[in-house]
Amino acid sequence: MPKTHSLAHSMHSAVSLCVASLLAAGLFAAGLFAAALAVASPATQVEGYMAGLSSWSADFAQTIDDGQGKILRTAAGHLYLQRPGKFRWDYTDPSEQLVLADGKQIWFYDKDLAQANVRDMDATLASTPAMLLSSSDPVSSQFDISALPASEGLQWFRLKPKRASADFQSVKIGFAKGELSQMLLVDKLNQVTRLKFSAPKRNQQFPPDLFTFTPPEGVDVIGRDGK
Repeated sequence: MPKTHSLAHSMHSAVSLCVASLLAAGLFAAGLFAAALAVASPATQVEGYMAGLSSWSADFAQTIDDGQGKILRTAAGHLYLQRPGKFRWDYTDPSEQLVLADGKQIWFYDKDLAQANVRDMDATLASTPAMLLSSSDPVSSQFDISALPASEGLQWFRLKPKRASADFQSVKIGFAKGELSQMLLVDKLNQVTRLKFSAPKRNQQFPPDLFTFTPPEGVDVIGRDGK
């Protein structure tokens, strides 16, 4: 398989994972709203989780299965999020990859392939959950939100996109004691991406250059200057 094609395939998976997980991270908050969960509507509860969030970080473990429980891929790393619209996925296992959005562009870098792909952020993330970070519209204007039965010790919500153009069917987010714990994304091929978060930290101050990327010397850059 040509390297460029392999990278593009990897990047497509990374985009779906990245934008969905960005939404999940954006919905994270401390347990200030826990007492109101029993009486608030699902939309109110989910939108409440977004209140007061400026930044978030966590370790993550990822699995992708075929929808029937067969694991296709696994990965792990660390996520950083800063509103509005900046995020950084540092993949450390099984290989070193980076997915980074600086607010204007989104980068995908594969160290082993020595290739990077850059795209306009608006074009790449249009009609995806990630756009909620820079939108003043309520979550319920873009998603149908419903509460699900508690399981695995978590309180679950389903967010189903109202736009048929979205490249996923639904997102499930699970909270434990008011903190984001898991997220499941079901794409249009019925593949399920599951993310488990640990060691979350909210509203940290990040270094100014954390959400910038300069391709290392010798890296082939795809998408720059129309290439």
